Amino acid sequence: MHQGFSGTQAAEVVGISYRQLDYWARTNLVRPSSCDASGSGSRRVYTYRDLLELRVIKSLLDAGIKLESVREVFNYLRSHVDTEIAAAHIVISGQSVVLCQGDQLVDVMRNGQGVLNVLPLSGVKDQVDSQIVRMKKANTPASRIATPLNIAL
Repeated sequence: MHQGFSGTQAAEVVGISYRQLDYWARTNLVRPSSCDASGSGSRRVYTYRDLLELRVIKSLLDAGIKLESVREVFNYLRSHVDTEIAAAHIVISGQSVVLCQGDQLVDVMRNGQGVLNVLPLSGVKDQVDSQIVRMKKANTPASRIATPLNIAL
């Protein structure tokens, strides 16, 4: 079954404001993969992968990377990363961003040197997962929450 997240839910899971999420969608930083807004009254529906990407963007911004640089990083990631985004690591050095994928280091921004900070993207997946669980528990009676142990076969 495909599960989507509304804009309000996506913002809550990622830890950003709805206004910020809306701006990122309108400026094509992250468009909802499941269902994009198509006029007044329509709603965006975000996929789980969208939530992971949104959380990576927030992490980069929190690390001091400028929004335009984040756009460049994501343009690169979308065109060069074939594996699951959470399997990669991003290394941040000042305003430089290096992608560590397997045994390869790629300078995404092609500039800068300095102290390297590693941002493991697998942690982003854990953060998104735990926020989804918290949100569901807050909005669903305990007897209705599906866990891997009580799914009907």
